[in-house]
Amino acid sequence: MPTPQAGEEVVVMQTNHGKIVIGFLEDKAPLHVANFKKLATDGFYNGLKFHRVIPGFMIQGGCPNTRDGASGMPGTGGPGHNVRAEFNDTPHDRGILSMARSSDPNSAGSQFFVMVKKSPHLDGQYSAFGYVIEGMDVADTIVSFSGPGDRPTTPCVMESVSVTTWPLEA
Repeated sequence: MPTPQAGEEVVVMQTNHGKIVIGFLEDKAPLHVANFKKLATDGFYNGLKFHRVIPGFMIQGGCPNTRDGASGMPGTGGPGHNVRAEFNDTPHDRGILSMARSSDPNSAGSQFFVMVKKSPHLDGQYSAFGYVIEGMDVADTIVSFSGPGDRPTTPCVMESVSVTTWPLEA
């Protein structure tokens, strides 16, 4: 994946296991990029957990039902709106960020997943919209907590998710 140009927006996701820095594929999925950035800017992702972790596949988060005190089932919530599918030619390789959805291709909202291994069966079926610039070691740590029902055995919390510009300040 390319390194962002100076001044391009990126997202810094500080988790309780380390930092993940995300770049975007605005030319491939502009609606999904704009949605993710808006949710991050609004603080939607702060305090949410990665609720689905599958070794050799991916980690998934972004469900508001994972917030402390939420009553819904993790994996079933969203932001109250959907984003139209933007399937594209980006392969679902290690480090790619893509939107989770139901069987309806236009049902993506806030849930996303980070690929920890190449999964070509997803290509053209899910809207790939970003990539990990730094922090794949953190994604690898999170996926290592896989437990029964693909639920993590240890909480994996997005403490803060914020939009900033590249390069990051030291």
